Amino acid sequence: MTDLKKWDVEDEGFWNSQGKSIANRNLWISIPSLLCGFAVWLYWGIITVQMLNLGFEIDKADLFTLSAIAGLTGATLRIPSSFFIRLAGGRNTIFFTTALLMIPAIGTGIALQDKDTPLWTFQLLAFLSGIGGGNFASSMSNISFFFPKKQQGLALGLNAGLGNVGVTTMQILVPLVMTFGIFGGDAMILENSSGTLIGKIPAGSETYIHNAGYVWLLFLIPLAVAGWFGMNNIRTQDVSPDIGSPLSAMAKILGLLLIGFLTAAIGLYIILPAPTGMGAPSWVKWPLILAILFFTVMLMKMVPGDIKTNLQRQFKIFENKHTWIMSVIYTMTFGSFIGYSAGFALAIKVVFGYQHVMVDGVMTHNLINIAGPSALMYAWTGPFIGAFIRPVGGWMADKMGGARVTQYVSIVMIASALGVAYYLKAAYQSASPEEYFVPFLGLFFILFAATGIGNGSTFRTIAMVFPKEQAGPALGWTSAVAAYGAFVIPKVFGEQIKLATPEMALYGFALFYLGCLLLNWWFYLGPKAEFKNP
Repeated sequence: MTDLKKWDVEDEGFWNSQGKSIANRNLWISIPSLLCGFAVWLYWGIITVQMLNLGFEIDKADLFTLSAIAGLTGATLRIPSSFFIRLAGGRNTIFFTTALLMIPAIGTGIALQDKDTPLWTFQLLAFLSGIGGGNFASSMSNISFFFPKKQQGLALGLNAGLGNVGVTTMQILVPLVMTFGIFGGDAMILENSSGTLIGKIPAGSETYIHNAGYVWLLFLIPLAVAGWFGMNNIRTQDVSPDIGSPLSAMAKILGLLLIGFLTAAIGLYIILPAPTGMGAPSWVKWPLILAILFFTVMLMKMVPGDIKTNLQRQFKIFENKHTWIMSVIYTMTFGSFIGYSAGFALAIKVVFGYQHVMVDGVMTHNLINIAGPSALMYAWTGPFIGAFIRPVGGWMADKMGGARVTQYVSIVMIASALGVAYYLKAAYQSASPEEYFVPFLGLFFILFAATGIGNGSTFRTIAMVFPKEQAGPALGWTSAVAAYGAFVIPKVFGEQIKLATPEMALYGFALFYLGCLLLNWWFYLGPKAEFKNP
């Protein structure tokens, strides 16, 4: 039975007799589906490193834009995705959005088989990869309806945390599958050394970079089948009361996704450099994000018929001040996790993979550092820590209170970001930057761990401060705002690399974390808190 007409998980008898088994089945199909969404969304962070190693004729800063494009699109698609469950049902949503991931996966595999593929093609594929980022909002919203409030910290932590493992899985699997011709096609020859989890691969070796796209079909096809036959739509009044047929449900999803694609495309056209876009000044990205959020919601409000009525009911979250407070705080945790995950590998390559030496009085950054670490060997480590520790953050929040855990996390993030900035500056001014790699990596591990714990604690807070009907959309909305970190962090890193001051990016992030610490204390821990340590 795919549609559940009765669903009351706060009733302990119902939960123990029926609800628990159904909820767990949906959770364990949701997790790998979300994992693949994260993988396809963020695989540009690994692909671009290998493109550099293979000698693709694309500027380093332009390669950072691929991760940024996927980041902005994925974040924008989370806005409509936040409302899919009530409109279309959980089973219909997870099946359809998982199946859509096959489009960018196939396209990426094709494009990577030719070094002469133009930049705009990769930018378009990165744009479509944003589908995977959008899936997070609908997945989390869906799971929030399956579990009682007292267990949502752990359930949402498992779904998000193990879903986030898609970043690590991708960062391990993609370099590995590039080493052999599992999907056929011609090999390319490495101009610079590469690497996998196992070790370095020397220049002159063969690599099958196109496998980075094709490999995900091995998982997406069976997962789409599992979602269709194994998941459920909850057709109660406070979850998904009127979803219609599966085809009409998927049409609603597609229509709302197109709105997100439209606003993201306009935003990217404004911010991207010529010839792809207008090349607006770097400061424009901040009001641009607000404009994308605003116009996406406004366009959704203009959708006619039953969808408009349904959305208006869910839009009540925007009248709740905690929607905006938690959007900022969750940006500190998840926005940092996803942004650092997107740019970590390329940052290692650019900062530690090149020697930074003075030539005729000018600092240059183009001489290969043969002693430098392999970015592909280490790229998975930070996201691995952040993803796997997220359920621990949910568990800690259930025991200690979400706001208190978030407060401790904020302090750690400020300190570790400042430490990373120090070693980034030292490395980017050194002819032997590898000397600073170990402390840089260790501090980044702490930063990733803090973001993971904070991801779990903030989601627990959201589940506690919102009424049941608003909790799912609120989870989705806050995750949408936070996901712009996947755009902002690679974009800022790229800008600061051009200015030869990568440490300034971390100084800015640390200042933002300080603001979040004060916000969290004032509204959830201080004497005037409406909800005390939720």
